[in-house]
Amino acid sequence: MSKKFVSILSVLLIAVFVLAACKPTAAPAEPTAAPVVNPTAEPAKPTAAPVEPTAVPATATTITVWNQWDGKYLEAIEQAFNDYEASHPGVTIDLSKPEDVKNALTVAIPAGEGPDIIGWANDAIGEQALNGNIVAVSDYGITADFLSSTYEPAAVNGVTWMGSIWGLPETQEGIALIYNKDLVTEEYLPADPLNFEDLYEKAKKFQEDTGNVLVCNQAFGGNDAYHMSPIFFGFGIPAYVDEEGKGYLNTPEAIAAAEWLKKFATVSYAENSYDICNAALAEGKVGMWWTGPWAVAGVEESGVNYGILPMGRPFVGIKTLLLTKNAVDRGNTDLAIDIMKYFTSAEVQKKLALVNKTIPAATAALKDAEVAQLAAVVGFGAALNLGVPMSPSPFSSAQWDPVGAASGAIWTGAQEPAAAMEAAELALEEKVASMQ
Repeated sequence: MSKKFVSILSVLLIAVFVLAACKPTAAPAEPTAAPVVNPTAEPAKPTAAPVEPTAVPATATTITVWNQWDGKYLEAIEQAFNDYEASHPGVTIDLSKPEDVKNALTVAIPAGEGPDIIGWANDAIGEQALNGNIVAVSDYGITADFLSSTYEPAAVNGVTWMGSIWGLPETQEGIALIYNKDLVTEEYLPADPLNFEDLYEKAKKFQEDTGNVLVCNQAFGGNDAYHMSPIFFGFGIPAYVDEEGKGYLNTPEAIAAAEWLKKFATVSYAENSYDICNAALAEGKVGMWWTGPWAVAGVEESGVNYGILPMGRPFVGIKTLLLTKNAVDRGNTDLAIDIMKYFTSAEVQKKLALVNKTIPAATAALKDAEVAQLAAVVGFGAALNLGVPMSPSPFSSAQWDPVGAASGAIWTGAQEPAAAMEAAELALEEKVASMQ
């Protein structure tokens, strides 16, 4: 056989092999479910005909969520995130609750440490956005149409600032009176949620008749402007500070609220805290606890036969999930947003409402027939209808310390009401000026 023939034969054989290798296989079937974000586990061995994977497996990913959840309230939330992990192999959600989130973020985010997601009240949005710690989710696919079609109007407004969407709302919150029906009879119940003199008189009579305190509030004697809000707003101030930075602390209405606070200190505990109020209600030593939906799970566990009444005009806070700069820098944006959408969904928030008695921000959850039967949702809903929405403006951060310090000083007698409110206004103005 000639060398020329051998060469020709070799070329023909190579061509045959190449064509065989290039022959297309049958077209893959269309996926039947949405792709799973960042799956990492090896696919299970099929027991029937194999199907095409819906996403390319990726490396294991941990999403860190800094939050404010605690107590019995936290258990159902942990389960919700556990359910997400179970359906997303390779994804780990780390829930952490720093002592001081604000200061921790100041150090962590610039160093690329800390959270991908922050669970926080909406009033933190402006400051954290200006600091560069959070990013607008509207830059990553969250639209105004999605927001308005999924969540309640107040919740939508609470996460929208400067023309951008900065987070997804999970719940709406405000405080009301949780009272022990077995201790507090009709004669001690406030008939008008804006009649503070009536509440004082009934607290005085309750103490005289039973030897117990009628109302416990963790803001009494402490530095807590949030739990003090129903009183100040109930006396007529429109806000502690508005979006333009104008304060309302040294006003006749605020001073009237402060005078009432001084008087009410004579018919309540000298020291109040979340734990003190919780235990006192459970043990039948206090008739009412001025608190929010987060406390209901623990109250039910203690076996208290409770009711809920609105009192004053509370802050309406929007609990939100915020996307951090870290998530973007780490390449975790899509996964983090998927987790945020999952947790704030009607399905998950309905489950949490049924356990924790929270008030969902998701419209479908709030209108769900089962949720609407919850006494806690109805009771707190009535309180929120009287409330003052929190603002995402960065000036909101200026209100907490001045109001809290003044309230504590009034309760303990360290300052007279008018002097305390004048000092609070000056402190507020200094804080606002430092931000302008």
